[in-house]
Amino acid sequence: MKLNHIIGVLVVAVMVSLWSCKGSQPGGGFNLFTVQQDKDLGLQVKQQIESDRQQFPILPESSNREAYQIIRSMTNEILNSGRLAHRNDFAWEVKIINDDKTLNAFCTPGGYIYVYTGLIKFLDKEDELAGVMGHEIAHADQRHSTRQMTKMYGISTLISAVAGNREQLAQITAGLINLKFSRGHETEADNYSVHYLGGTRFNCAGAAGFFEKMQGQGGAPPEFLSTHPNPGNRVQNIKAKAAEKGCRTANATNQTRYQRLKSLL
Repeated sequence: MKLNHIIGVLVVAVMVSLWSCKGSQPGGGFNLFTVQQDKDLGLQVKQQIESDRQQFPILPESSNREAYQIIRSMTNEILNSGRLAHRNDFAWEVKIINDDKTLNAFCTPGGYIYVYTGLIKFLDKEDELAGVMGHEIAHADQRHSTRQMTKMYGISTLISAVAGNREQLAQITAGLINLKFSRGHETEADNYSVHYLGGTRFNCAGAAGFFEKMQGQGGAPPEFLSTHPNPGNRVQNIKAKAAEKGCRTANATNQTRYQRLKSLL
């Protein structure tokens, strides 16, 4: 990292300590990183993830071209909704992790998206997966991860990770995958999922379908979506936001294509 970037971050830290609550952002929390530093940290985390094939068995694209074509088509529809703040700033790459036991998805700072096969196979509709992906994209687009990690780890740890300290980077990577966002950030990501999908052909309340399926099976949502508020309240909130925006709430996506995706994994 360039020296002037580090100095800039430290100056902001001093300003925050002096100004207390001034400068807080929607959803809560300060972010002491610049957009460029989100990108730098995200790239470091991506490299850490993709070098650990035992923990993150990413499906190779060379032998899974059709599956990647489908998942990227879905992702691009969300990204190209015209509603992202950082559509042209972040990488927005998507990879599939071959782990049928894990119902998970996450997105690093800088827009590196990872979706587990377990989540894809668990869901029944493109709309549901699009809703979850919209939620995870929102965490990156609204820069929740670096806002939350600033609070958790402190700026010195984050700077060390971006600078290439592998021990700190491994700590950040593990923390990011299991990151517990604040109530405000979770609600904001749910709302932005509705907002993004409102610019697509997907059911803009698709994320609600995920929670409803989990509740219907009597299971608790996975950690990445289960912090708070509780799933029932989140379903209500998502549907209320969709009604407020007047966006599509009928399932109108190609189920044949989604079943094809599941069969390929």
